[in-house]
Amino acid sequence: MKTPKNNVEQTAQPNQQQEFNDSIKQSYFAILKHAKQLLSSLKEEPMRYTLSRQDKPANGGYIVHELVSPLLYLRLECHPEGNYSIRYGCEMSPLLNQYHSVTNSFIRLVYKLTMADATPVDIEHAVKTDFVITECLELYEYIEERWKSNHDFKLLPYKSKAVKRNLRKVA
Repeated sequence: MKTPKNNVEQTAQPNQQQEFNDSIKQSYFAILKHAKQLLSSLKEEPMRYTLSRQDKPANGGYIVHELVSPLLYLRLECHPEGNYSIRYGCEMSPLLNQYHSVTNSFIRLVYKLTMADATPVDIEHAVKTDFVITECLELYEYIEERWKSNHDFKLLPYKSKAVKRNLRKVA
């Protein structure tokens, strides 16, 4: 049963808040898995580099998990009130326009996996758009140069997209 459409984030009791946060976390890690698959399908090695970060819980707000790549940005954060939210972004530079299929698929995934029909409780409002990262490459380079100690550097292995074959039904 879905939680009413009122703002669960501000009216939640401890059990409701935990259910809300668990649902956001589950959706976030599903998005993360698909985002990594999208990046892994790129032949160009520099586009498969990622920086990830996990902070320890703190009394104030903190980053539960963050992924930064030259093309995509994804963050699960915990606010001082204890509510989780998801932030995202994708590279919008015309110079990297050849990757638009990856960024388009990523944005669709964010909303597909957080829509009310896809989650046990309505978490649509937990996807924050008050700021959306549109210069992921610049952010990636900035973090790589200055804040690398807070992030883990990883090259995702290349995995070509599975070829979908049309199989004929036999009798």
